[in-house]
Amino acid sequence: MCGIVGIYGNPEAATLAYLGLYAQQHRGQEGAGIVTVDQGAIHRHMGEGLVSEVFHNPDLLDSLPGASAIGHTRYSTTGGIGSKNVGPLMFNVRDRAVSIAHNGNLINLSTIRHDLQEQGALFQTATDTELLIHLLAKSRHERLVDQLHEALLQVEGAYSLMILSEEGLIAARDPQGWRPFVIGKLDDTWVLASETCALDLIGAQELREVQPGEILLISESGLESVHQIPAVQPAHCIFEYIYFSRPDSRIFGANVDKMRRRLGRELAREAPAPTADIVISVPDSSNTAAIGYAQESGIRHEIGLIRNHYVGRSFIRPRQKLRDLTVKLKFNPVRGVLEDREIVLVDDSIVRGTTMKTLVKLIRDAGAKKVHVRISSPPIRNSCYFGLDFPTQSELIATQQTVEEVARFLGADSLAYLSLQGTLDAMDHDSDHFCTACFSGRYPLEVKEIPSKDMFELPLESVPVVVTAT
Repeated sequence: MCGIVGIYGNPEAATLAYLGLYAQQHRGQEGAGIVTVDQGAIHRHMGEGLVSEVFHNPDLLDSLPGASAIGHTRYSTTGGIGSKNVGPLMFNVRDRAVSIAHNGNLINLSTIRHDLQEQGALFQTATDTELLIHLLAKSRHERLVDQLHEALLQVEGAYSLMILSEEGLIAARDPQGWRPFVIGKLDDTWVLASETCALDLIGAQELREVQPGEILLISESGLESVHQIPAVQPAHCIFEYIYFSRPDSRIFGANVDKMRRRLGRELAREAPAPTADIVISVPDSSNTAAIGYAQESGIRHEIGLIRNHYVGRSFIRPRQKLRDLTVKLKFNPVRGVLEDREIVLVDDSIVRGTTMKTLVKLIRDAGAKKVHVRISSPPIRNSCYFGLDFPTQSELIATQQTVEEVARFLGADSLAYLSLQGTLDAMDHDSDHFCTACFSGRYPLEVKEIPSKDMFELPLESVPVVVTAT
């Protein structure tokens, strides 16, 4: 999961891309970058850290001239942390400068990468994104948009991507439509983004989604839908509604806030806590689910945890030690709300359990009599290979323990998850339009290769070191 933004036809393209990335900071915190095109020349600035840290100096945006830009916030799923893997990536393809930004995860990497290496390909990064560039370079088509079509017919998995060159701005989305991808317009400026909250910030009007399987080109001639990869059964990531996307965004044709309130209502019907005094949320991603739970149950909603907004999202931190520390920095209990009360604590999901365990202890230490944990999604028991960073079942607490055992680990008086059927009942779309593999184990695509994040990282000891005599 990453955040991407594209701008075409505006002299302030870099600034608009920066604002679009800022709105989508929640989608990736490991790095950020912007690439622009100006009179055939490509300019790039990227780095590790938050958008505001990478672009800490306003002069940096002035160094990115041009009326077209793409930007990327990185959340690693293939290729570990490190500046070399931060997008957008840049390459020369047939003496033509090309830049690519990608949100998703490809699943047939090993075979294709091995074949390319046998043919002499040299890889600069450990990402799946670079694979597409090599496939582009092999194509005999003249137009970049046609080269991309040929390349995408060879890969499987989730991708919402953009390519920027002097030809224009190209966008493509996988046939399953795993990740959100929207098109907007600001006067004569075209805008592409992962979520509509990026359009809202810069004042662009949402036009439509990039359709699943669609490859489009934005150029001086306007927007043209050039290719359509054959349609298949949709597989929208249901976790986008549960956790990832911002509640003020509209994805897959529905408002995220509306879906989360429905999830909370379903949870209250399935898992009531009739003796509880108040309902509180784990801010911010479960705020609206907690409101839905309170509305359906009739139990008063209160603000029991204060979030420090200068600390990032703990789930998407790349290292476990950082995740543990972040929880303590991120939340503080409101003792006057919690003391001597029986609490319903609503959260959107439990992945590893470390965050929730710390929160339950914080709430108990603040004087709560009882803590009933309610989760507005089913137990996560299976690996994701399509853009979520919980690739091994050993990391998932619900795979290793029963609900009762998890409750004891958390220190909660009770624990209940929303059922899979209840989750699907809350959605606007047909239930078969979603990927629920992390809950159900039913994958829309057969995963023949089991990937890992660091599978293409070069071990430090194998890197050649040259010592020059002085």
